Amino acid sequence: MRHRLSEKTPRRIPVLCTLVVAGFALLMPPDGLRSDPLVIVRAMTATTVAEIYVEPSSVLVELEIGLADLDAFRNLMPDGIYERLGHEPRALRERLGRFFREDLTIATVDGRPLPGRVLEMTARPRLQRDEITGESLPVQDQEAEPTVFAKLAYDLPDGAGPDALVFTPPSFERLGAAANVGFVVYHRGVPVNDFRYLGRPETLRLDWSDPFYSRFDNRNLRRQNYTPISAYLYVEPYEVRREIVVRPKDLQRWVDLGLEGAEVIGVERQDEIKARVAEFLAAHGLVLIDGRPAEGTLDRINFIYRTLRTSGVIDPPRDLDVYSATLGVIFVYPTDGLPEEVSLEWDLFDERIEVVGAAATDEAGGLPYFLTPGDNVLRWQNFLTNPTIPGLVEVGAPPEGRSPGLVALMLVGLVGLGFLIVRHGRALRAGGRPPLGTVVTASILALIVVVALPGVMRSSGVSDEEAAEIIHGLLLNTYRAFDYREEDRIYDTLEQSISGELLTDVYLETRRSLELENQGGARAKVKEVEVLSAESEPLDGVTGFAAQGTWNVAGSVGHWGHIHQRRNQYEARFTVEAIAGIWKITGLEILQEERL
Repeated sequence: MRHRLSEKTPRRIPVLCTLVVAGFALLMPPDGLRSDPLVIVRAMTATTVAEIYVEPSSVLVELEIGLADLDAFRNLMPDGIYERLGHEPRALRERLGRFFREDLTIATVDGRPLPGRVLEMTARPRLQRDEITGESLPVQDQEAEPTVFAKLAYDLPDGAGPDALVFTPPSFERLGAAANVGFVVYHRGVPVNDFRYLGRPETLRLDWSDPFYSRFDNRNLRRQNYTPISAYLYVEPYEVRREIVVRPKDLQRWVDLGLEGAEVIGVERQDEIKARVAEFLAAHGLVLIDGRPAEGTLDRINFIYRTLRTSGVIDPPRDLDVYSATLGVIFVYPTDGLPEEVSLEWDLFDERIEVVGAAATDEAGGLPYFLTPGDNVLRWQNFLTNPTIPGLVEVGAPPEGRSPGLVALMLVGLVGLGFLIVRHGRALRAGGRPPLGTVVTASILALIVVVALPGVMRSSGVSDEEAAEIIHGLLLNTYRAFDYREEDRIYDTLEQSISGELLTDVYLETRRSLELENQGGARAKVKEVEVLSAESEPLDGVTGFAAQGTWNVAGSVGHWGHIHQRRNQYEARFTVEAIAGIWKITGLEILQEERL
């Protein structure tokens, strides 16, 4: 029983598979797998994938070359593969020089190619990557299509790094074979772009003082999280949240966080920095709720990571690179219900921070916006036609207690029948017949028992179907209590479904189950409860029942620009009793919990 509330890479020249694997097995040991973060398009599924790392002394390139692109990268291939591809023998040294000058080139803006060298080359199965972020998956298919893995180094000139670099893929016009290359670039560990296709020369402007601001001239290569600061409003019944995602290095320009000249934010300094940032941001970003200034309280502040798929708290803490270290700061504003209008006025702009990414989110979804000095107010208005205002569902009332009159009547019937059986039992055993009056009396007494029995038995238990409905309502109301922010209001709501002795345990257990891992205590709001099964049995001496049930809980929470989903399944043993005329859970033992 259930109760519910509510682009393909072409494969080419199969014979080369064996050749690639056998040829490179003798050259160098395979390299370990890497993770590639961030992607919007499916460039991580390109035939060839390039991960490029721009460092002060060199540019490192990690290439995963698919079989269909071997000819475009032929000058990089060992002699055996080069000739197997149908080319006349040429010295590898000569071919490598040509590769770095003319094939996959990295050049300064004046057109001078950087000299390069091969650090490693081997064969390995194609990495299986997350289709959103491009990160390598934890479980890899060792039988996947073989690829050629190459690690290359392009040396930068001594002294200050160049202001710009131009990346050029192998050219169809020159080679007769264009490569299908997906790529991502990191400048001093900071991603410059999400995964994109490298189909033409692309110029990267390098900011060596803060690589977060390094940019490609081509705006299509801009990463999604490119704004230095992001500001979000989340509007829900009973609370508004103001969430800010910001790098401490950017705030250093307004408040001294001790980061001038620093390269790393050590663990020992992180609490101090969080306290200073929270104090500073509390005085910036005025929030109006229904036209009135709102007083918020700091709910959480954490160092976080962000990808296109998700975000989360960095736990356990670790030393962080100052250029990529990011804080998530959350202020909460309790409300009586769902507001009609909420606004956030942003006042932190300078020559670097000219745009702040923003969004206002309600149950219908998020509305992205970009704040600028001339348009610095993020507004949310209640255009929801039928907003969901959480409230308690009605749980059927317990059956009335045993009627004393019915109990007495049934006892009279049973006693009378017993007396007649004893009195006339000997005659019946001897084959005699009882008098007609006795038969009539016994019939009347039996009818009395039959009529009284349902009223007496009705309160002794419930059916499995009724138990499932009762448990569903009590569970849903338990989760609904956590739609509120204040603890006393949560307890008052819980008390309508949970007996007093069990209140604290249920409060702590439910709160724990709703908190999202790695989200710094963010609490999911339950959207659906589905009871899958409930097997019940009556309790002795009281109106109620014991039941073993299984149910699913689905919830979500908007957080740091992402929607985090949570779905769990539970199995538990319940005791449910009628207390003061309503059903309450008086006993609860969780037998199993599973994340779905």
